[in-house]
Amino acid sequence: MTDLATMFGANFMQQAAIALTLLAVVAAVVGVALNLRNLEFVSDGLVHAVFPGVVIGFVTAGVDGVYIGAVIAALIATALLTIAAHRGIGSDATTAVLLAGTFALGIVIISRSSNFATGLEHLLFGQLLTIDAADLIAISVLGGIALLLVGFTWKEQLYISFDPAGAKATGMRVLAYELALNFAIALVVVAAARAVGNLLVLALLIVPPAIGRLMSRRLGTIVTVALISSLGASLAGLVTGYWLSVDARLNVSPSAVLVLVLVLAYLVVAAMTTLPGRLRRRQRLLARVAVTSQSGQSV
Repeated sequence: MTDLATMFGANFMQQAAIALTLLAVVAAVVGVALNLRNLEFVSDGLVHAVFPGVVIGFVTAGVDGVYIGAVIAALIATALLTIAAHRGIGSDATTAVLLAGTFALGIVIISRSSNFATGLEHLLFGQLLTIDAADLIAISVLGGIALLLVGFTWKEQLYISFDPAGAKATGMRVLAYELALNFAIALVVVAAARAVGNLLVLALLIVPPAIGRLMSRRLGTIVTVALISSLGASLAGLVTGYWLSVDARLNVSPSAVLVLVLVLAYLVVAAMTTLPGRLRRRQRLLARVAVTSQSGQSV
């Protein structure tokens, strides 16, 4: 089995590790805000809505056009979803329609390409081991903007999350803050488009904050756990993917392995946090049944 020093001595592994570290930090922070607002389905809609932009950029300008097309699509999709939800149009229904329509549009466009299967696989699942310095710059810039949007509106985002009616009653510009958060989510999707792909970024946005919520109800702890789990699972997934591909000679996607590591971490934490409570409830129930049975016999 290849040792870590040899593994990360390769330039492509170093760049992949840097990209995952950047994405993990940004996705964890933005994901916590997303989780508190229960916007997981909206983030799924944004992922699919950005897909046609990624495809158009890829088909017209190759790899260099992916980010430009994705940013344009992100701006349009964010505005449509946020305004529709703010005006009382069923947000779930609107998101589902946008999700299906835009994803199908992306498939139709890329199917016109001569290398349909390979192009689709790269766009959906990323090319983590082929990213370069330009990708790292794009991830840093887009991720930095996303962090700034969430950071500068953090208090307002929390207020809206816990008391949306009160936020509106105070005259707060709720629509502007919703746009800021949704655009931050879209930027994370765009930043991850080349590295982990259009679909797998959902795991980075959703799973780490969910692990944090399982372990604590304190906001600071949730953010800390989300950061640690996101970083740890990302790097563990990268290392595991390398071992499977190089040492075990299995042709696997490192991004998909990363997601599996995240999901496994969630399942383990869920089992550790929920099973003890269930066992205690079962013991109390059995104790009450025993007491009731003894009372009936004594009568």
